[in-house]
Amino acid sequence: MSAHAHYEVKLRPLRAADLPRVVRLEQELFGPSAWTYGMLADELGALGRWYVAAEPVRIYAAGPQELVGYAGLWFDGEVTQIMTIGVDPRYHHLGIGSVLLTALIDRSRQVGASAVLLEVAVDNDAALAMYGKFGFEQLGIRKRYYQPEDVDAYTMRLELTDDSAAEDAVATGPAAGTLPREPGVA
Repeated sequence: MSAHAHYEVKLRPLRAADLPRVVRLEQELFGPSAWTYGMLADELGALGRWYVAAEPVRIYAAGPQELVGYAGLWFDGEVTQIMTIGVDPRYHHLGIGSVLLTALIDRSRQVGASAVLLEVAVDNDAALAMYGKFGFEQLGIRKRYYQPEDVDAYTMRLELTDDSAAEDAVATGPAAGTLPREPGVA
């Protein structure tokens, strides 16, 4: 049995105290294009932003839980844009990205967004597969979007008027049913 068998996470609001951990994960995940502490602090407090953290559920844990993932969303009054989804590489392939994406889509519906937008590196096969599973469609390519690496990004969109694709992905995804519902975070 793997060390991560029966792995579950809970979501909670991302806090300023989480930023040192998020900065380390950003650097590990995104290299030179990672957000800095200052950028993340500005994002966390910006109008229309919503950020969540994923922590493991441990029955007999003493002390604080370790943040294993995070995600952020921006609502402009019409559509939402996924700002980031990051999962600690030690916990990839456990469905945490899908849990975070589900929370972002749910939040988008709660605020009345008509669609969810995102940009993802064209060479990020795992993220592209996850977004495709949730029904996101590729709109185009932004040339050399990720700097300084000069990596292109797909722009993608999920229409929220037809919930069936995202709901089907959630129902069949590897992390389905692992999270208790938490109230919306302002």
